[in-house]
Amino acid sequence: MSEKKLPRFIMCFCTGECPGFSKLNLWKLINYVRNELDVEYAIVHPQLCVTDGDKFLRDYLREGDKDTVYIIGACDPRMQRKMFKDVFSEKGLDFDKQVVSLDLRNMDTEEAMKKVAEAVNKLVGA
Repeated sequence: MSEKKLPRFIMCFCTGECPGFSKLNLWKLINYVRNELDVEYAIVHPQLCVTDGDKFLRDYLREGDKDTVYIIGACDPRMQRKMFKDVFSEKGLDFDKQVVSLDLRNMDTEEAMKKVAEAVNKLVGA
């Protein structure tokens, strides 16, 4: 019997210049997620919604890997779906079932940490 895979956390930091992330200490959040939460790992991309973000997702996502759940911390979940669903589909993945989109804009670090922890704990049953 195989163990359930841990979720993977991807943080899109919107170039680091978006005013919506001005109160968020990116590295404190990422280190908290990777060291304290039950995730396979946590990574940062500067801007997933542009061409190199699409290229990154195409390289990163494993074709047909329907057991992995991705928690994406970024902007509005509706925008995330609009921007990322096609790449997931190209890889034979189901965005709606495999992605937990978190809007972390306008949060301070502690608020973002709590929101990510809640999402992870819900997925892993903690």
